[in-house]
Amino acid sequence: MGNPTRDHDSGVHAATVRPAGSVEHDGGTLRTAPRPAVAAPPAPLRRRVPDRCRQLLRSHFRSPGRPRLWFELLLTAVGYTGYTLVRNAVPEIRARAESNARDIWRLEEFLHIAYERSFNHAVDSVSWLITAMNYDYATLHFVMTIAVLVWLFRFQPGRYPAARLALFVTTALALVGYYFYPLAPPRLMDRAGFVDTVAEHHTWGSMASGDMANVSNQFAAMPSMHIGWSLWCGLTLAFLARRRWVRLLGLLYPVTTLMVIVASANHFFMDAIAGALCTGAGIAVSRLVYGRWVYAFPRDGAERPVLSGRPTPRPARSRVALTR
Repeated sequence: MGNPTRDHDSGVHAATVRPAGSVEHDGGTLRTAPRPAVAAPPAPLRRRVPDRCRQLLRSHFRSPGRPRLWFELLLTAVGYTGYTLVRNAVPEIRARAESNARDIWRLEEFLHIAYERSFNHAVDSVSWLITAMNYDYATLHFVMTIAVLVWLFRFQPGRYPAARLALFVTTALALVGYYFYPLAPPRLMDRAGFVDTVAEHHTWGSMASGDMANVSNQFAAMPSMHIGWSLWCGLTLAFLARRRWVRLLGLLYPVTTLMVIVASANHFFMDAIAGALCTGAGIAVSRLVYGRWVYAFPRDGAERPVLSGRPTPRPARSRVALTR
């Protein structure tokens, strides 16, 4: 709407309205009539929905929040089923797997780390020790990983999603290795002198030894997921556990797992190195996705309020001075 002007002939105000944006004279000065404010039209629905999704994703990756039990159980079941199917679907090309094993053995000899056979024979001479290691190889690999996942879900819910993603990426990388690089474990190498400790001591120790070999792929050895998962468990406990002795056990767990897989002649040292690299890659991918390290999230999944771009410091506990 424009502004009303004065009628100089009649001396009264006329109801003349000038259009918005027009120019009028006021004592020799040119003035532009103000334009009315027009409300911006609402964004189309097809634009608002992606914006809302992006906001939700940014909010989730900044602070994933508490995980849902039903979703985690479903995801774990689907993930483990897929892991088992893919691992056992790898073609069992024995000639290629044994050739790869000989290549690994020559590489370790070149690097002066080919001590698996000596360690295998030394531990095999102690019956109670190798029997315990056989059962360790068969059970602790799964029990410990599941226990740490449950502990994270129950007591560290804010850190669970990022840690779970790191574990899943670690496992996915291992499946790629199983499929494209079949590898015979040391105990299956012809004329290499390794002892299959499960068959020797009649213990139920390895999914790829004895009767269990018929339902499991024997050449899925590179990388070692015993090392990959145990390193993930060990780092999780070392960074997040409150008790010092639990943190220490977490650091020792991948070390003892390395001794078990070598003593039982199920893996080379190079398998263990590849498993550790998979864990490192899983943690790095989680860092890229969530924008911070796996163990840097708030424990309960709730962020502290932010003021001027910085987290609000927690109030200091007041101390009451005691005077006599």
